[in-house]
Amino acid sequence: MSDRPALDHIGIAVESIAAGRGLYEALGLAVEGEENVPGQGVRVAFLPVGDGRLELLEPITPDSPIARHLRKRGPGLHHICLKVPDVRRSMADLRDRGYELLSEQPQPGAHGCLVVFVHPRSTGGVLLELSQSASPDGD
Repeated sequence: MSDRPALDHIGIAVESIAAGRGLYEALGLAVEGEENVPGQGVRVAFLPVGDGRLELLEPITPDSPIARHLRKRGPGLHHICLKVPDVRRSMADLRDRGYELLSEQPQPGAHGCLVVFVHPRSTGGVLLELSQSASPDGD
């Protein structure tokens, strides 16, 4: 993995993965797997597309960030995720430049990644996720 961030995925909030995946499957995309991320109160499904992925996010608890998002904004675009080689270094660099992070430490994400979110107030209205791969080669 290079030292520069790369697009990892685009997160899409859905009421149900089973219902939400139909559109993408009709376009020829296929779910590569589903996983619960208990710390975020969410079930995720990834659909590879080009060099990135779409991530469908279904709440599994009524008080999860995705459940709150769906109540407030409805289904649709939730976040953009960039993969970074060192999430802690990226967090320190952003903090030093005055960007607001949603947590003090990286959190466990899907596929064993470490993740942190940057507050939309700091990004021009886009919820930005930074993700460090659990594998040593960054894939």
